[in-house]
Amino acid sequence: MGTKTVDETGVKTDEHKTDEAADAAEATEAPESIDVTKAAEAPEAAGTDTPEDADASMDEDTDEGPDGTGTEGTGAAPTGVGQGAGAVVSAGLGIVSLTGSWVGTVASARESLMGQLQTSSSSDVGTLIEKGYGNAWQATAMWGGIFALVALIVGVVVLARPAFGAPGRPQAPWIKSVAWAGVALGVIGLLLAVLKYTDVLLGLPATG
Repeated sequence: MGTKTVDETGVKTDEHKTDEAADAAEATEAPESIDVTKAAEAPEAAGTDTPEDADASMDEDTDEGPDGTGTEGTGAAPTGVGQGAGAVVSAGLGIVSLTGSWVGTVASARESLMGQLQTSSSSDVGTLIEKGYGNAWQATAMWGGIFALVALIVGVVVLARPAFGAPGRPQAPWIKSVAWAGVALGVIGLLLAVLKYTDVLLGLPATG
C-alpha cells in the first residue's frame, strides 16, 4: 500500500527516513529542555540571594546603629541644646545679680537725681541721706533681686525639664552642673538683695 521496501542496492524506504528524522528532532530538543530546567533551579540550589533579599538585608543593616540598637526615628530625638542654653542663661543671670547690671546702675542714678530734686538745702541730714543714697541703693538691690529670681526660675526649669521630656534620656552632666550653679547664684543673689533692700545688710548710717 504505497510502502517502499529496501532494494537490493541498499536504498532506504520512505518509512525508515521518517523514523530517523523524528529521532534526530528529539535528540536536538532534549538538551535544551534539560538546560532550561537546570538554569531555573540553579539560583535556589546555589543559595544565592535575589535582589529583593539583598534590599531587605540592606534595610536591616541600616536600621541598626553603631552600638547595635535601632536608629529609627533618631532624627526627632531631642538634642539638649535648649536645656544647655537655659543652664548658661541661668548662671549668667546669677552672676549679673551679684555684680550688678546697667539697668540697676541707671535706676540707682535716677533715684539719686530724684532725691536731689525733692530735697533742699534746708532739709535735715537724715532726709538728705535717705533721698540721695537710700533710695538709690534700694533700687540697685531691687534690680539685683529681679535678676537673681529669674536666674533661679530658669535653673529650676532646666533641672526639671527631663521629667517632662523623652523618657529614658538622661540629661548631660555639664547641663546639670551649670544649671545648679545658676540656681545657687540665684539663691545667693536673691538673699543679698532682700537683706540690702530691707537695710539689714549695709543699711543707712544713723544721723542721730
